[in-house]
Amino acid sequence: MDPAAAVVALSALAHEGRLEVFRRLVRAGPQGLPAGEIARATGALPNTLSGNLAILAGAGLVASRRDGRSIIYSAAYGRMAGLLAFLMDDCCAGEPEICAPLAAIAERGTRCCPVEP
Repeated sequence: MDPAAAVVALSALAHEGRLEVFRRLVRAGPQGLPAGEIARATGALPNTLSGNLAILAGAGLVASRRDGRSIIYSAAYGRMAGLLAFLMDDCCAGEPEICAPLAAIAERGTRCCPVEP
């Protein structure tokens, strides 16, 4: 991930409401959640949620698909993994034990939710 893309992704997450939505979608797994369920769970007004989802989608962190009359949103795990890799890229300064706990967390996440390239 290039620095400009990382800034866009981090900016999208630098808002309490968007971060809450994104984390909820990460927990939901690849099947995602319908917009109405996200709104109920977060207490977000429909127009606020719509704006937050648009910003997250613009950053590549959220994907959407139509299922009948519903729109299902899911976390873009590949983009999330790319952002985490970017943040950890220069980690450790030759001391891998510093990053070992973070690497273990990242590995756990890829086992639960496959990452597309």
